[in-house]
Amino acid sequence: MRNILILDTSITSFNKGDDIIMECTRKELAPLLDDSFEVTLPTHVSPFHWYQVWKNSAYVQRIANCSYKFVGGSNILIPNLLTHFPQWNINLFNYQPMKGCVLVGVGAGAGAEGKMSRYTRYVYRRLLNNDFYHSTRDERSKEYVERLGLKAINTGCVTMWMLTPEFCATIPHEKADKVVFTITASNQLKKNHQILLDTLLKNYQEVYFWPQGIEDYDHFKSLENTETVQVLHASKEAYDDYLTNNQTDYVGTRLHGGVYAMRHGRRAIIIAIDERARSIHEKNHLNCIDCNHLEDLEGLIQSSFATQVEMDFDSIKLWKKQFGI
Repeated sequence: MRNILILDTSITSFNKGDDIIMECTRKELAPLLDDSFEVTLPTHVSPFHWYQVWKNSAYVQRIANCSYKFVGGSNILIPNLLTHFPQWNINLFNYQPMKGCVLVGVGAGAGAEGKMSRYTRYVYRRLLNNDFYHSTRDERSKEYVERLGLKAINTGCVTMWMLTPEFCATIPHEKADKVVFTITASNQLKKNHQILLDTLLKNYQEVYFWPQGIEDYDHFKSLENTETVQVLHASKEAYDDYLTNNQTDYVGTRLHGGVYAMRHGRRAIIIAIDERARSIHEKNHLNCIDCNHLEDLEGLIQSSFATQVEMDFDSIKLWKKQFGI
């Protein structure tokens, strides 16, 4: 049986959006994974001790000899791997068994447009596959990979690959009576979050909160007027259950919380707070509003609008074709 390595960005993650990404990654790779043995390694923590790699144990050899090695998309590429907390915990002493990795809808973090350190370029160029096209979630991430001398295709985020025009046409245009919202814990955004919450309480009969990030609940409790808000359990499973069993809207700052709602056929308004949502919106046309223009949110909630996500399905097919999917 063929062995396939999945570099899992959800293990030890402080953001349940990574659970959503990995669920979608496995669904898109299912034709490969269904008749293979899946081996999983984390990205947020080091997968090996340098001593294991140096000894080249049977375990390490099995990892090195996997037929394919895929990295589940996340905000994982950075300009300097010597940062105190790299999203992908790789270095000169542990990367060798993972050589030949292929990116799946991966993004480049803040500062990726700037100068890349020589050390970072050295590790990435030896770690990432030279033969296959890598899949990136936006144009700036594609350009980052190409700066490494590698091939890349802008496929959009892997969570959005199922959002065909036919599927998007099934998403309601009109406001629901219920809404689930997310926020991103940040004192700089607290004023925006209060405006968001007050707007939702004014416009919906029932308001639910899903804490996608590890500090989001505490930040939510620091806001005013939270007494009537119903809080979902902080798990992807609880969020999945709510979206499956409720006619609801989604409004929030968490990009993948919004995309996951759309995947459940729910109307979603994503509030852009950083380059991730803005870059994806620029290419894929989400129903998106900037966090600095929340005075327009009530009008958007009350309006009738279609979900018309634009995906480059030809690029997605081209990327998958490399692996016979």
